[in-house]
Amino acid sequence: MLAGGIAGLTRLFSMTEFGKLPDGQRLERIKASPNWRDGKFHNETATPMYTNGKGFLSVLWEFLFVKHSETKPEHALPVIKTDLKALKSDEDQIVWLGHSSWFMQLDGNKILIDPVFSSYAAPFSFMNKAFSGAYPWSMEDMPEIDYLIISHDHWDHLDYPTLMALKPKVKQVVTALGVGSHLEAWGFAPEIIHELDWHESAAVTQDLTIHALPARHFSGRGLTANKTLWASFMFVTPRQKIFYSGDSGYGPHFKKIGEQFGPVDVAILENGQYDPAWQNIHMLPEETAAAAADLHAKVMLPGHAGRFSMSNHTWYDPYKRIAAASKNKLYTLLTPEMGEVVKVNDPHQKFLSWWEAKTE
Repeated sequence: MLAGGIAGLTRLFSMTEFGKLPDGQRLERIKASPNWRDGKFHNETATPMYTNGKGFLSVLWEFLFVKHSETKPEHALPVIKTDLKALKSDEDQIVWLGHSSWFMQLDGNKILIDPVFSSYAAPFSFMNKAFSGAYPWSMEDMPEIDYLIISHDHWDHLDYPTLMALKPKVKQVVTALGVGSHLEAWGFAPEIIHELDWHESAAVTQDLTIHALPARHFSGRGLTANKTLWASFMFVTPRQKIFYSGDSGYGPHFKKIGEQFGPVDVAILENGQYDPAWQNIHMLPEETAAAAADLHAKVMLPGHAGRFSMSNHTWYDPYKRIAAASKNKLYTLLTPEMGEVVKVNDPHQKFLSWWEAKTE
């Protein structure tokens, strides 16, 4: 008991998980970025953090003292524990692992995006706890990971315990410019880390190119913001174009990406953690639908919900609103349960409106 308590305190007050800000040659490269000025990264579009007359103090007051109902489900949400090691290697498949974590098998490559296997997504275990119910995946359930993708360094996308557990299985990392500083501080070998600025790409195999593209967001794991970049990613093979938005507010970058790469076979788009008070940095569901249209997406998969609650809307609001906003659109909305396999070559798959059964 005593040993466990000491270990818990060490874990609670460890500064290791905050990572390390870029310095040295990495910082010099960052300073040469067209997206860096005044000592930090900037969005392509002017992006005030707070909107609709809100400010930091009013948002903080609401967070601390205003209660909102049904931000978390009363019961565990449905989960299918797919055996990721047993997926057919010759099929392109995507599996939602909750929140913004995705496993993707593309052109034979095993790709893991923004994995968070921890029961919380914050510096300390009493903050931002996951919804009730056992989380079925751990390091032991993961196959060898050809490419680990990290979109930015926020706690719900860059999870120290998860990455430390996965490290032996990760062959290569592709991430946004500056984020490699955290990873190197945690023991990832520099030679496997590929950091990309917006509009840079990595031809990681003969048939797979990963493009880093703009997002409208911010970064930071402590009190210092925007010292590392945030990004979306396009995965291009001879057969598929898969887009992952990371965290992003709506903006003209989606239309530009659609013009450059469209039509996109599958667009994995953020659809949660929104609020009119910070609408510039997280899309409302109706904006997510507009982004899918801008990308000329054939299929849209919504994410960034379903496991953690970091906003004031009900846990099911993202699904109800994106389903309504997607009616009569040119893209197909797919809403798999956590762990349910999406076959990239089958846009006519049918999935249940699983959130409705949990709100009756």
